[in-house]
Amino acid sequence: MGKLYERIDGRIRTFIEEQPVFFTATAPLAGDGHVNVSPKGRAGTLVVIDELTLAYLDFGGSGAETIAHVRENGRITLMWCAFSGPPKVLRVHGEGEVVLRDDPRWSEYIAHFAKEAATGQGARAIIVVRARRVSDACGFAVPFMDYREERTMHAEHFNRQSDDEFNAYCERKEHVAQSLDGLPALPLPLPVRTD
Repeated sequence: MGKLYERIDGRIRTFIEEQPVFFTATAPLAGDGHVNVSPKGRAGTLVVIDELTLAYLDFGGSGAETIAHVRENGRITLMWCAFSGPPKVLRVHGEGEVVLRDDPRWSEYIAHFAKEAATGQGARAIIVVRARRVSDACGFAVPFMDYREERTMHAEHFNRQSDDEFNAYCERKEHVAQSLDGLPALPLPLPVRTD
């Protein structure tokens, strides 16, 4: 049976911090817009800042739907599934905010992340989520899956690039500056990091 939680602490916080993958869900305000669900991973890239605030690093990729949707309306849901141990699905429904690399708060937020994740090239933004609703569900239908190891290709690829090369990569991607629905996403060229 599902349960509501007032805050992210104790067993809930531990559960979040132990999961190797989570999912983000966002949508534009337009009823015919594209709903987006994205898998997120990479160790050290998600942090619980306090009992109602989480943040994760947004890295270079093919699109920037989450950023565009959060900039437009702030709605975001994060979801974790227990693929081992007792069954559980946990959701944090919240209000998201995009902290870009030239935001004065960038240095404050980036300090929360693991050094190897925070110092590498490829971080485009930090998504800060303030929880409005924290709930779990049984997860009885979620399969058991064994976690083997981190994939290192993403970090290795972007860490070989200079700032100019990373900017060129972002500028080549059709849906980085704007979403599939034409919403503003990342400013290009990418702002220079303030840390």
